[in-house]
Amino acid sequence: MDAFTTGILQRIHATESDLRRAREAGDDYLAEVEQGELDDLRRIAAEHGVDVRQKVA
Repeated sequence: MDAFTTGILQRIHATESDLRRAREAGDDYLAEVEQGELDDLRRIAAEHGVDVRQKVA
């Protein structure tokens, strides 16, 4: 796995965790911000052919 793929997958994983915590805390604004970030990361991954279902080692 190259550095770009590893990096984007790590960022997606971290953002998914942040989104989950924001939702659990009931922070709608933060959840919206995190969802936007996650959408952007997934779009970038798709544009570069990265399968976001991959696990980061």
